[in-house]
Amino acid sequence: MRRPRRNRASAAIRDLAEETTLTTNDFIFPLFLIEGIHRKSEPASMPGIFRLSEDLILKEIEACLKLGIKGFAIFPVVAAAYKDKYASESYDPEFFYLKSLKRIKKEFPEALVITDTAMDPYSSDGHDGIVEGGKILNDETLNILGQMALAQAGTGVDMIGPSDMMDFRVGYIRNILDENGFSDTGIMSYTAKYASAFYGPFREALDSIPKFGDKKTYQMNPANSDEAMLEAELDFNEGADVLMVKPALAYLDIIQRLKGAFNIPVAAYNVSGEYSMIKAAGEKGWLDSEKTMMESLLSIKRSGADMIFTYFAKEAAQLLKNQ
Repeated sequence: MRRPRRNRASAAIRDLAEETTLTTNDFIFPLFLIEGIHRKSEPASMPGIFRLSEDLILKEIEACLKLGIKGFAIFPVVAAAYKDKYASESYDPEFFYLKSLKRIKKEFPEALVITDTAMDPYSSDGHDGIVEGGKILNDETLNILGQMALAQAGTGVDMIGPSDMMDFRVGYIRNILDENGFSDTGIMSYTAKYASAFYGPFREALDSIPKFGDKKTYQMNPANSDEAMLEAELDFNEGADVLMVKPALAYLDIIQRLKGAFNIPVAAYNVSGEYSMIKAAGEKGWLDSEKTMMESLLSIKRSGADMIFTYFAKEAAQLLKNQ
C-alpha cells in the first residue's frame, strides 16, 4: 500500500523529494530611485523598503550582489516639478533617472538592470498614456514610449520594461530599438498586468496615483484568464523576450497558463500590496512573516515563474544564505 508520508518522514528525505527549490537566482529586486545625494526615505506602507538616491542605491546593489541577487528593476521617483502631460523628462538624457542607470551599469556590469517604461511616473495626469478628453490615447502614446525606451537603452541597461499596457507597444519598441542599433537590448513585457487593488503601496512610494478615474481601460480585468493568453500571444509575436504576470499571488493560475503555452521565460511580480500584507500581519503577530514570505515565494515559483520581482528579495536571500 502506498503511504505518501514515508517520503516526509525525515528532513533528509523531504529535501531529496522536494519538487521546487527557491534560490537567489530567482529574484529580481525592485528599487526606488530618488534625485539627490545621501537621501533615503521609507514609504509608510512598505516597511523595510526605501527610496534611495544614486549613491545609496549603488551601495544597495553591491550588497545584494554579494547575497547572490543578480537582477534589479529600477523605478524613478519623479518630483511634481518634472511632470507634464507628455512625460517629456522621461527621455531627456540629462534627467537623473537616465544618468543613474548609466552609472549603475558602469559600476556593476554584471548586474541585470531592467527599466520601467511607462508614462505614469512622469505624467501630470498620473496615467500610463496621453490623456485627451478623459480618454487614454493608445497609438499616440507609442511614440513617447519609443523615445523613452530608446533613451533607456542608450544607458546600457539590459532590458526595457514596458509596464503601460498600451496595445502594440512591444512591437513598436522592438522596432525602434533594432533600427537604432540596440538589437541586443531585451524587452521584459508586463504582459498580463491586472487592474489590481494590490498596487496601492507602490503608487504611494512613487507618488504616481492617477489624477482622475482609474486604469481599467488599459490594465486587465481581474476576472479574465483567456484575455491574458491573447495579450501574451501578441507580446510574444511582437518580440518580447520575457512575459510578466502582475500581481503574482492572486494570479498563480495565469502564471501557470503562460508558462505552459510559451517557450520563453515567464516573470511574476510579487507586488507591493502582497509584500505589505505579510509585513503588517507579521508586525501584529498574526503570522510568522519569514515563513509566510518564503512560502509565498515558493508558491510563485511552483506555479511556473522563472523569475520573481519581489520586495522580499534581500530578506529572502539572507535567509537562504543562512540555511
